[in-house]
Amino acid sequence: MSSSPFVSTEWLSAHMFDTNVRIVDASWYLPNEDRDPEAEFLSAHIPGAVFFDIDGIAVPGTDLPHMAAAPDDFAEAVGKLGISDSDTIVIYDGLGLRTAARAWWNFRIMGAHDVRILEGGLPKWVTEQRPLATGKADWPIAKFNSQSAAPGHIKSAAEVLAAIQSGSAQVVDVRSAERFAGTAPEPRPGLRSGHMPGSFNLPFPDLIENGRMKRPAELRRLMSDAGIDPNKPVIASCGSGVTATLFTLAMTEIGIEALDVYDGSWAEWGAREDLPVVTGSE
Repeated sequence: MSSSPFVSTEWLSAHMFDTNVRIVDASWYLPNEDRDPEAEFLSAHIPGAVFFDIDGIAVPGTDLPHMAAAPDDFAEAVGKLGISDSDTIVIYDGLGLRTAARAWWNFRIMGAHDVRILEGGLPKWVTEQRPLATGKADWPIAKFNSQSAAPGHIKSAAEVLAAIQSGSAQVVDVRSAERFAGTAPEPRPGLRSGHMPGSFNLPFPDLIENGRMKRPAELRRLMSDAGIDPNKPVIASCGSGVTATLFTLAMTEIGIEALDVYDGSWAEWGAREDLPVVTGSE
């Protein structure tokens, strides 16, 4: 298999029933999209897939949405889904490419050895008239070993602030240019508008074309145009920690491992009056 984080629908069709392959539906939608990802999963999914609940496999009891769970909690939850850290894990979502990146990142930092994303996701699978299933898959409980987890990739507000002040890492914000500049309101109530001082803006939709990640040469051009040096450390940020992982995925696609994400993202930063915010396009 190639070093790319993606596999084709042809590859998955040929290997979907291999004993070491586990397929994961990581669909999730914004409240204004008015869609129920689990209900949609139960009505139609790739055969053998299990549903990964981004909000459910997360830190409990916090106002911040879908914060990455502790390694032991993550391991227990995905083990109940029948997934081990040694499986080849193939993830997709219902939009082609969005939240699959978040689950990919989550599995990667928690110690899974071979995690891939289905290129084109469920829309491409359906367009090609490949088989679908309903209900839940019944996989036996598996052992997911999280001892090789790297929770250091989950960055806190204090770590992001220190990186900004020292210049030790580039902060890449993938929200829209309007939200970054502070000319558009935040969808989450009570948040300030603007961005972190010194951060770079590369809106995540620019990384995607027709539900697929753009090719490496184009990704490198986009990063260069945004002022980002991919050879220097980066911390990805977004609205709530989901689409930031699309930038880490883009970095992997160009051959650079850069998995650091500010998990609280603007949901936390924009709510805290003690953290600096600037407006404008720079």
